[in-house]
Formats: sequence, structure tokens, C-alpha cells
Amino acid sequence: MTDQPSGAEAPRRFLFLDASSRVDGNTAQLARLAAESSLPEGAEQRWLRLDDHPLPPFQDLRHTGDGGYPEPVGHERTLLEATLAATDLVFVAPLYWYSMPTSAKLYLDYWSAWFRVPGVDFRDGMRGSTLWDVTVAAGTEEHTEPLIGTLKLTAGYMGMRWGGALIGNGTRPGDVLRDERALIAAKSFFAG
Repeated sequence: MTDQPSGAEAPRRFLFLDASSRVDGNTAQLARLAAESSLPEGAEQRWLRLDDHPLPPFQDLRHTGDGGYPEPVGHERTLLEATLAATDLVFVAPLYWYSMPTSAKLYLDYWSAWFRVPGVDFRDGMRGSTLWDVTVAAGTEEHTEPLIGTLKLTAGYMGMRWGGALIGNGTRPGDVLRDERALIAAKSFFAG
């Protein structure tokens, strides 16, 4: 039974996955500003720092035995459940060597396992949700193309909507707060 009136939409649930190696770095600061300024009314938000939920190196078992994967436990279970519960998945991923941080890539590698966990129906569970990116880079916007391309292709493969990328510029802690263009874009990012 639900407490919502008939025809009311369930609130959107945003999962912010912070992949930075720096606590409260530029990318997290930009993502928090965007969340404070532009999340839809009534939206829920959950923040998980991937370094606080470490995963072991991914092992591809698709062609071993029956090709199945064991039931996720520990941090993997936490990440799987949080991912499936989200209507909107936000990568908070600074640009590292023209790509995403290791923790974000490792998390995505685990999606291959989650396809094959009995009873999970991971792809169906993700279909129709929205994938977003918040990235801060020390360089030009074109340097972020490999990272954004990875996430756009992932969204397409999974039947997810691509929400867009919010890109800021900065190197030293707090630099992004001086990137006026990014600050303005953050104020309406999730509304668009």
C-alpha cells in the first residue's frame, strides 16, 4: 500500500557515486552545488564514496563453469542495492589521465557480474533510469571526451537515458568554485 495519491509519481532517487581519490574534492564540490541547486522537488539523494566501499579486482567468470557469479556480499552488495534503487545514477568522477578514476571503472566492471547473478535482472532493473556525469578536469573540455563517451555508451547499452555531463575546471582544492561557467551550469544541471 502506498501513501501517495493515485497518479502521483514516486520521488526520484539520485545516487551520487563519488570516485575521487580526494575527500570533498573539486568534483564533489561541484556535484553538491548542482544537487543543492537543481534536483527536482522531493528528490531523494544518497551519496556513496567509492573508496569507502572498496571492491576487490574484478574477475571475469563468464566462461568459467556455468558462467554465473556468486551472490554479492559486503561492499559489493551495498553498491548493487544502491544502484538498483536509484532512478538517477550520477558519476562524480574527476578526470584522471583522460578517463575515469580506477574506482569508477572497477564499479562498472562489476556490472558484468551483476548481469549474471541469479534473480537480480540487473539490466531490466537499470532500463529507463538516467545516467549523469559530473567531472572536473585540469584542461580543456575536449579532454573529458573519453570519460563522457564511456558513460554515454554505457547508458545506451543499458537502455538508460543520458542526462548529460556537468564539466568544471580546476586542479588545486577549491579551484572549481572560481569556474563561473561551471557554477552557473550547476544551478540548472539536474533540472534539464
